[in-house]
Amino acid sequence: MSASHTPDVPTDVPTLLVKIFGKDRPGITAGLFDTLAAYSVDVVDIEQVVTRGRIVLCALVTHPPAGLEGDLRATVHSWADSMRLQTEIISGHGDNRPRGHGRSHVTVLGHPLTAESTAAIAARITGAGGNIDRIFRLAKYPVTAVEFAVSGTEPEALRTALVTEAAALGVDIAVVAAGLHRRAQRLVVMDVDSTLIQDEVIELFAAHAGCEAEVAEVTAAAMRGELDFEQSLHARVQLLKGLDGSVVDKVRSEVRLTPGARTLIRTLKRLGFQVGVVSGGFTQVTDDLRERLGLDFAQANTLEIVDGKLTGRVIGEIVDRAGKARLLRRFAAEAGVPISQTVAIGDGANDLDMLNAAGLGVAFNAKPVVRQAAHTAVNFPFLDTVLYLLGVTREEVEAADMHVD
Repeated sequence: MSASHTPDVPTDVPTLLVKIFGKDRPGITAGLFDTLAAYSVDVVDIEQVVTRGRIVLCALVTHPPAGLEGDLRATVHSWADSMRLQTEIISGHGDNRPRGHGRSHVTVLGHPLTAESTAAIAARITGAGGNIDRIFRLAKYPVTAVEFAVSGTEPEALRTALVTEAAALGVDIAVVAAGLHRRAQRLVVMDVDSTLIQDEVIELFAAHAGCEAEVAEVTAAAMRGELDFEQSLHARVQLLKGLDGSVVDKVRSEVRLTPGARTLIRTLKRLGFQVGVVSGGFTQVTDDLRERLGLDFAQANTLEIVDGKLTGRVIGEIVDRAGKARLLRRFAAEAGVPISQTVAIGDGANDLDMLNAAGLGVAFNAKPVVRQAAHTAVNFPFLDTVLYLLGVTREEVEAADMHVD
């Protein structure tokens, strides 16, 4: 049962746990409490779950006046029989035991979510000293997403126990601390290339310049560690020298948003979040994305265009690995959001500083080194699955989409 209750009931006070289960239909909850009302009991706690049309309703109530417990039991059983429900009434004392210190939300994404992986997750939670207080489903598609409410162990220890095993279990797991901050206004900052969009923007420009192979060679050198990001950026942009500035509009039209990107941003904005992007790509594209998607922040490198031609240079502040983390902090300050309330999403090694600086860093379809270093990973090609890591259900997304803004 849930841990929410008012007021506290002394541990030596007799209480009754009334459990009802069977086929769900309207009026069950009202009927049970109408039946209990005749015995002047107070409600200590309630929990109700409906799964595939079957209801489980638990009510923890104070003991009825002396001599009436037997009558209460008989009346509740009779009412349940009339509703074709089963019932169980258990005597005890006091309220639920207090939840342990160290409370976390453990979100699990699976496609599919197997019984084997679920068993392994539950065992690892127990092995880390945690207790599973509640489990519920957030979404059934495009992935199965469930959330475990866990107490008894600190979030960081639980994350270490679970996240490192996620790949072996065939699931994605995120562990975040429970508390009011989860519902507070937050800031979400994303990488652009291969995260918000499916493309690498510089490759789109290179295709128009006829230098894709050369750009790819420089990129490979950077990946081998032979060039740092800034060196590789300048080397690749130099290959675009002389390209007509009109190509910018063509590249903008070629950009493909990642599936779920619009849903993610639209839902975050409805929740009152602020959303931004940082990119090692170019403002000629990110400024357009900012306008199209209603982003609050956007920062990238800027291609220099003189007399209608690309000069092969970039101007202004270079957005590299360290720059992305710096911009995350700047956006958070401007948004009035503590850095602990930020979420960063990215796929590449140049996103790692930003992912580690954020309150929650999400590696999205990332290389193994990035997945291992980030707080959590999403390995499904749908960007809106990040919503489940924030406790947003698919039903809430769909309900919001039914209303015109």
